[in-house]
Amino acid sequence: MLKMKNNILKITAIFGLTSVLLNSCGPKDNPPLVYFPDMYFPTAYDPLMKAQDAYSDHENEIPAFVANNGATGLTPVEGTVPQNKDGIVSEETLPKNVDEYNAGYDASKTVTVSPLNPKNLEKDLARGKILFDHTCAACHGTGGDGQGPIVQSGAYAGVPNYADRDITIGSIHYVLTNGRNAMGSYAGQLNVGDRWRVALYVYNTFKAPTLAKADAAPAATAAATDEKTNANKK
Repeated sequence: MLKMKNNILKITAIFGLTSVLLNSCGPKDNPPLVYFPDMYFPTAYDPLMKAQDAYSDHENEIPAFVANNGATGLTPVEGTVPQNKDGIVSEETLPKNVDEYNAGYDASKTVTVSPLNPKNLEKDLARGKILFDHTCAACHGTGGDGQGPIVQSGAYAGVPNYADRDITIGSIHYVLTNGRNAMGSYAGQLNVGDRWRVALYVYNTFKAPTLAKADAAPAATAAATDEKTNANKK
């Protein structure tokens, strides 16, 4: 008796599941409820033209379009940050092989100024420091000596000291964009303007002072020699 009862329950469950599956595959011309109408009734919009709202029959008009008389080319939301407020054209052609990369890197060393507005240098350096500390200092160290916490932990090695490198503002930006050796590209983390800000900060903070000292040393030596010569003449 118990076995017969179990068989009846199994047969009933199979028929019930079959009914549900068959009903779910039925016509959907007029579904009673649509959770994601944008996906259920897809319509491609031209942002520069007015669009006929394909959802009006389903009582799902897009309020922003309706408020704009059907136009889909809406203005940015107030308070949003533009993606390229600096107006700098990003790199359109990335190196496709080692030869192209090396040629681009060599060319970047001739770039000694950034395309940013020089009037904003102080602000750009301040932002560059913030971005460097957040993005680069883990490996390069806050002092640019290649002794960041990841390196000091022993998990990573070979990070150079900026002061010892033959770098320019352009080459720093190039490496940030394309990567170099074990360092990957940071173009996905920093937009083109901010990459130039980091390059400015790195060069002006860690490299330029060493060049100034190197230029001052011969001058100091020459001055000392002249002073000694003049003293001997006396």
